[in-house]
Amino acid sequence: MVKLNLDLGLRGRSLLALAEISDAQMLGLVDLAIQLKARKKAQEHLDNPLLRGKNLCLVFEKSSTRTRCAGTVAARDEGASVEYLGRGDIHLGKKESVEDTARVLGRMFDGILFRGFAHATAETLAREARVPVWNGLTDTWHPTQILADLQTMKEHFGTLEDLKVVFVGDGRNNVCNSLLVGCAKAGIDVVDCCPPALSPAPEVLAVAREAAERNGSRVEVVHDPGEAVAEANVVYTDVWVSMGEESRFDERLHLLEPYRVDMALMRRTGQLAHDGVIFLHCLPAFHNTETELTRRLGPLEVTDDVFEAPFSKVFDEAENRMHTIKAILLASLAAP
Repeated sequence: MVKLNLDLGLRGRSLLALAEISDAQMLGLVDLAIQLKARKKAQEHLDNPLLRGKNLCLVFEKSSTRTRCAGTVAARDEGASVEYLGRGDIHLGKKESVEDTARVLGRMFDGILFRGFAHATAETLAREARVPVWNGLTDTWHPTQILADLQTMKEHFGTLEDLKVVFVGDGRNNVCNSLLVGCAKAGIDVVDCCPPALSPAPEVLAVAREAAERNGSRVEVVHDPGEAVAEANVVYTDVWVSMGEESRFDERLHLLEPYRVDMALMRRTGQLAHDGVIFLHCLPAFHNTETELTRRLGPLEVTDDVFEAPFSKVFDEAENRMHTIKAILLASLAAP
């Protein structure tokens, strides 16, 4: 039987950003997710669901594939009931204030997984609902994604020690923000490789660098991709235009075209010959000509040969969204 460590000091707590929990708690969630993955493979959850009788709500302002499916399956695996509320299903912030919606949902549900735009909305939900609220993505932070990324790294390399992670692209989006903080809290060297115009916010860098100093790692911002990826163990990218920023597509295309991850850039890591590097992407990815956009423009942030290469672990990473969200749910709600 798989032994689970549920006692991470997170019972009854929300999780809106990785900076809100200790380094040990974050790494404990990663280890718990690995344990839960083994538990699911052994089908032990079928005989002993740990969230039986719990009711969870998914409040999503933004559309989703991985976060919605991961949250739903994670909860149902452990016996919880799930209600999905999309943007057109409730009055959130329109006919009813966020505060009032939160107070209603908190009377009916045991926890809320929120995915939306303003981080302040997640903060209001957490303050007013009086039940745990977990951030499935806001414009500022994406903690559940980075927990899955760290799980994927640990599964592949066996450890998070002595790794170098390089994010290439829009260096101030929610994924990159959380990656900087998460890697620093794990003691991983992390490089934000981006155009100067898309550099991370000073306050994000300050949080990440404080954690890095505590853990003996480095946080750097580098604008030359070839220089940034030297000796990288993980090369990570994301879409060039985030949800809600579609009007800025032409501007982003011009800024980010030199930051496309292709096989030539992967070779610049110097790690391909001895299986020392993996490629990660939070998805969806514009890597082939199977979408309306890429039929017109070709691959954007990553080329198809990199995306489909043996060193690409993007679908392990996508699956791990489910296990890490399950770890958060259980750490918050399961009986000790």
